[in-house]
Amino acid sequence: MFIGHFGAALAAKKISPKLNLGVLFIACQLLDLIWPALVLVGVEKVAVNYSATVVTPLDFAHYPYSHSLVSALLYSAIAAGIAWKAFNKTKPAQELAAWTIGGLVFSHWVLDFLTHRPDLPLSLKIDSPKVGLGLWNSLWGTFLVEVGIFILGVACYLQASKKMTRKTQIPFWSLIAFLSLIYLGNVFGPKIPLGTPSSAIAGPALSLWLIVIWAYFADKKTT
Repeated sequence: MFIGHFGAALAAKKISPKLNLGVLFIACQLLDLIWPALVLVGVEKVAVNYSATVVTPLDFAHYPYSHSLVSALLYSAIAAGIAWKAFNKTKPAQELAAWTIGGLVFSHWVLDFLTHRPDLPLSLKIDSPKVGLGLWNSLWGTFLVEVGIFILGVACYLQASKKMTRKTQIPFWSLIAFLSLIYLGNVFGPKIPLGTPSSAIAGPALSLWLIVIWAYFADKKTT
């Protein structure tokens, strides 16, 4: 899943309006922000396999440290703790920020569980059972679900950010357009060539940090 994760972050703005969208984007994509770094250092593995799923040819052969259920729960707890500390002035703000950020981090694993084939490990063990409902085996099913989540997220964000100025509308809507174009290219564009090295797959994935920065400035003065 790609824009579905961002849709969850956009929707979370309605739950916790004081959290900047850049922070919400980090939370929703934390697992995928960690994953490319681990691939680049050789800890986790990915390859191209055209028979993997209909939607993506990526074969996530080994990624327990970034995408196992245990890891996702751990990252969620750590992120919630950081949010709790960051909002330590008022208890209601603490609780809301912690639950929002922690839940958003874990939502990544839940949405991946929906879309991935059974390649998500439950634990860090090599022989860990792997799960996944395999929505990626249906192109149009994936498209409808993911786009639906994204549209709902945008609608929730707009309801929570009624103070958007002209200066923030441009970066926000350009961000939404950019994410949409990238998604359409990923789903309907040409597939990654067979034999593409893992570094060439993981390297570009680090550009997610640029999207986080973009989201931060797009949301900087909306509330």
